[in-house]
Amino acid sequence: MSFFSRRQSRAGHEESSPVPPAPQCQDLSADRRSILKERFMRQITQESAPAPALPFVSTPVRPARPGWRRRTALVAFPALLVAAVATATSLTGAFGDSTPSEVSAADHHEAVRLLNRIALAAAGRPAGTVRDDQYVYTKIKGWRPVSDQGTDVFVREDWIAVNGERNGLARQVFEQGSPSLDPRKAEGKMLLYQDPNMTTYRELEALPTDPDTLLKKIEKDTEGQGPTQGEAVFEAIAEMLPQATLRPELNAALYRATAKIPGVVVRQDAVDASGRHGVGLALRTDRDRDTDRDRDRDTDTVVWVFDRDRLSYLGTNEVALLDVGIADATDQRPLSR
Repeated sequence: MSFFSRRQSRAGHEESSPVPPAPQCQDLSADRRSILKERFMRQITQESAPAPALPFVSTPVRPARPGWRRRTALVAFPALLVAAVATATSLTGAFGDSTPSEVSAADHHEAVRLLNRIALAAAGRPAGTVRDDQYVYTKIKGWRPVSDQGTDVFVREDWIAVNGERNGLARQVFEQGSPSLDPRKAEGKMLLYQDPNMTTYRELEALPTDPDTLLKKIEKDTEGQGPTQGEAVFEAIAEMLPQATLRPELNAALYRATAKIPGVVVRQDAVDASGRHGVGLALRTDRDRDTDRDRDRDTDTVVWVFDRDRLSYLGTNEVALLDVGIADATDQRPLSR
């Protein structure tokens, strides 16, 4: 089964709506709220429901979504410009001549240079030894529209078994003013059952780390998904980024593979869902040109956000990645970073 089709079959790992910085949640236009509501309801009908006795199991906890919604060998710094040109000239091999008309060669070259820098930074981070009896811990902040009631804003922590062979745990806390907030419960804990459709840490660990080989595998796994091959690949990579931060070599390869997708551009002042500013990357398509005529540019575009200095992954403008690590047990946070 492909990584793309498997994404978010797991309990509680489905993103249901874009997540801008929390302070803006109450200022959505009627048009924007309608769009978000439509997407959220569409994804609910697509998911396979786990753990029925626990509320909000479909709460988003990953920086990339399941279902369809729109949306680099390492290079030394002196060679970045050359690598950018070389990558751009190879785009037609994987995706055909599909660079969106609004994206200039210079715009894409800028994104390739940034992705190469991000890949270098990712590869330089330490990789620890991970045991099968441990758990991948993630903490995110996000929000979702609640039909005709407003917007839920929440922080969520997940513990997922490294090998996928044990149940995990999720803890979710809603902020004041969220329609789903239950004042009788200090926090919501949810059992995350084993799911054979879940992509585990061990499976990510087994992925190839040569960018071209990795890209071919992702292309094959996402064949027929999304309006275009590039969009399907971009979203599939986004799904892997949180856990991939724990695997430096794979993490770097994912960014170099992203550099080969036509239409990837830099967003100089990007903001993640928790309000942190950084530099961003987004995928532009010719469809964006049409939808942007009636609303602000990039309103619907998912933006990956990176710390401007350390180039570490912060999440997206929809779901902020607050922490990721390896824990020894559920309901315990990682002891070291």
